Amino acid sequence: MQMELGARRPKLQLTEHRGAEALTALAPQWDALAERVHPGQPFVRHGFLRLWVEAFHPGRLRVLTVSEEGGRLVAALPLRCATEHQWGMPMRGLSAAANAHSCRFDFLAENPWESGPLVLDHLIATGGWDRLLLRDVPEGGAGEILFELARRRGLPVGRWESLRSPYFTLPDTMEEMHARLDTRFKANLRRRRRKLAKEGPVQLERCEGGPRLARCLEEGLALEASGWKRRRGSAILQDVATRRFYLSLAAEAAREGTLALYLLRVGERPVAFQFSLQQGRRYFLLKPGYDESLSACSPGQLLMEDVVGDLIGRGVREFDFLGPDMVWKRDWTDRVRVHTWFSIFPAHGWGRVLHATKFRAAPAIKAAMGGWRS
Repeated sequence: MQMELGARRPKLQLTEHRGAEALTALAPQWDALAERVHPGQPFVRHGFLRLWVEAFHPGRLRVLTVSEEGGRLVAALPLRCATEHQWGMPMRGLSAAANAHSCRFDFLAENPWESGPLVLDHLIATGGWDRLLLRDVPEGGAGEILFELARRRGLPVGRWESLRSPYFTLPDTMEEMHARLDTRFKANLRRRRRKLAKEGPVQLERCEGGPRLARCLEEGLALEASGWKRRRGSAILQDVATRRFYLSLAAEAAREGTLALYLLRVGERPVAFQFSLQQGRRYFLLKPGYDESLSACSPGQLLMEDVVGDLIGRGVREFDFLGPDMVWKRDWTDRVRVHTWFSIFPAHGWGRVLHATKFRAAPAIKAAMGGWRS
């Protein structure tokens, strides 16, 4: 936030709230701050965070907020408390209220250089943690500045690149989109669409809520759980907390008008699925799935083509794949967003031991083992 020359800077006050109730109590201010700092990003809004906490971490939660005089919220950081282990060593973890289903996380702050020192002062003074972890912070996020402030104070710190999430901007027409794509890839799409059409009429369905929501979710999540994710044990339907989170998210997003479920059907048969959120003119793909028995037809990529065409018609301007970099995503774009995990340790002895183990000993052992294997 820019201040006019000579203007009095508002006094900032930090408050710590305990429990998920704080997210609900702060909802209007929280979402206003989120929209100022990360416009169009659903993952830092109170509703998404509240559903995440209810599904994955109903335990201890510390919510730090920074406000100006008058109560205007200018920074917020939700942290979960949990006992963790590093190389078998127990530690009191203080971590972002996030996991692999959160896609991205950040310290919400209008001016992190001003509010960040208050957050660090408070956490150091209150103690009770052996590592502060901010995971999947996007490049340029305020979490990086909090990390830098800690480094300048001499606290042990470490960083690790986690995700490179592909994304692309959408043009005005599908013809322009096709012009970007590789010639061989486009030919494959045409050939596989003809092959799939031999199974029956191919049609796209979009569901935003209403009476069709339960059916679309049931069919889509069954597709998501039908292939390699089921074999690996990572499908939504295979975990109670994960299932609760996505069903709750679908219901809330439908109420807010941000849900976008897409199904590609051959006749009445669903063959590919996307569970997504559309926030303004940005589209976020959370979970895809497809019928692996039709993998020779690439139903997932054919659904991508149809979804992109539909989004262009709706005036959407960005498609965000989220998650890790994958070959099939790179058929559509060469652009990625880099995400990082930032670790901050207390300056006392145990914090330095944990830091040295994680960021010095572990890399050295890994390098030595790599050299030994070669």
